Amino acid sequence: MTSTRAHESAGRESGRGQETAVEAVTRLRATHATGRTRPASWRLEQLAALERLLKEGEPAIAAALEADLGRPANDTYLGDVAPTAAEARHARKHLQRWMRPQRAGLPLSQQPGKAWIEYQPLGVAVIIGPWNYPFYLTLGPLVAAIAAGDCAVLKPSEHTPNAARVLGELVRRHLDTDAFVVLEGGPEVTQEILEQGLDLAFFTGGPEIGKAVMATAAQHLTPVILELGGKCPIYVAEDANIAVAARRIAWTKLLNSGQTCVAPDYVMVERSVLAPFQRALLDELRALSPNGDGGRRLPIVNSRHAARLRGLLEAHGGSVIAGGDIDVDAGRADLTVVLDPDVASPLMTEEIFGPILPLVPVDGLGAALEHIATGSKPLAASVFTEDDAVARRFRDGVSAGAVLTNHVAVHVLAPGLPFGGVGTSGMGAYHGRYGFEAFSHRSSHVSRPTGFDPRIVYPPYNRLTRRVIRALF
Repeated sequence: MTSTRAHESAGRESGRGQETAVEAVTRLRATHATGRTRPASWRLEQLAALERLLKEGEPAIAAALEADLGRPANDTYLGDVAPTAAEARHARKHLQRWMRPQRAGLPLSQQPGKAWIEYQPLGVAVIIGPWNYPFYLTLGPLVAAIAAGDCAVLKPSEHTPNAARVLGELVRRHLDTDAFVVLEGGPEVTQEILEQGLDLAFFTGGPEIGKAVMATAAQHLTPVILELGGKCPIYVAEDANIAVAARRIAWTKLLNSGQTCVAPDYVMVERSVLAPFQRALLDELRALSPNGDGGRRLPIVNSRHAARLRGLLEAHGGSVIAGGDIDVDAGRADLTVVLDPDVASPLMTEEIFGPILPLVPVDGLGAALEHIATGSKPLAASVFTEDDAVARRFRDGVSAGAVLTNHVAVHVLAPGLPFGGVGTSGMGAYHGRYGFEAFSHRSSHVSRPTGFDPRIVYPPYNRLTRRVIRALF
């Protein structure tokens, strides 16, 4: 919304400095209490404004992510701009249908009457975004908040300061700033926001910080949606299309230097096709990498994460067949392929979240399923096979946020699918209608007429009335 209100609020914001969490939440609560965010017209206007934000702001977004993450502009379009715009378009197209009351049945004991469900805004939510896709994984949940009629505090990651600054500028320029605010800062700002006892806390990030968010939210009984991570496994069966499997795995692992929550964390390959798959994977890594070098010196968000990745390459027990160099001071890492690592090593027990890809030989689907079951439940899992029975057995045997056949991570780009984890990979889901429902309260309603009110259902009861009541209820 490029309205006078947005420009006036932006001017106030720049003149007084950033609001405190108390000030921001108080202001947003006052806005929500007026009912301004409830009409479909306001929600549709804000969704359209968000689309304009992305279109007009794309150059600034790309420049910010180039500065923060070293990411090429086209990858920013694919990873942050396009999927967020698709979410907003999808919500704008379907919003009025989502908002309609839903009829529900009543038992005989409640007849005559009618029952229905209405979706009411929760109120004021906080959306705590990560650094790896700081626009998509902050504005994507905001689409859901807008569709539900909520106000929202956006807390971007301090690890991408340029993105946080640009996000704040774009929100103030385009959206209703009496309903949405960006608060920058570190963990202390997140803590201060959560201490306001908001109506929903939405967090995307790692499990350890997710636990801290949940613990603070619990003090106020604030419901939480946690989008976490985990070790996303891939199984390549002996009948898989090796060339396509290698290409799709290489592409998703190279994207954002492997710093993607649904990127392949390790690949289990049927021993009989390990050699051809290995050759195909290395060929695709060279072909798809920015300089045709197999992914040399890929940017890592900061030196701390680079040091963590270097630690994973110590005592893994396998063979490095590509890459291996990590420059901690420069925050750069080669895309590294490790063949047959020790399954008990940190490389195989901790989420990698970077450009390291273990290849694990396995003796069939049963062994692959057994290995997956020994760890925590992943955010996503993939199987490459041309056999429907193998794919079905894999889907039935893996508990994950999502299971894909013959591709990796692309379910994130489908607004009609819920996106979320299970177990330690997260709780709750969003995208499309599922996001609208996650940011709404399903309110139950019953209406009974007064023209029919038989005295028999009220006390005192005799033998006859007790029999009638038992029959009705």
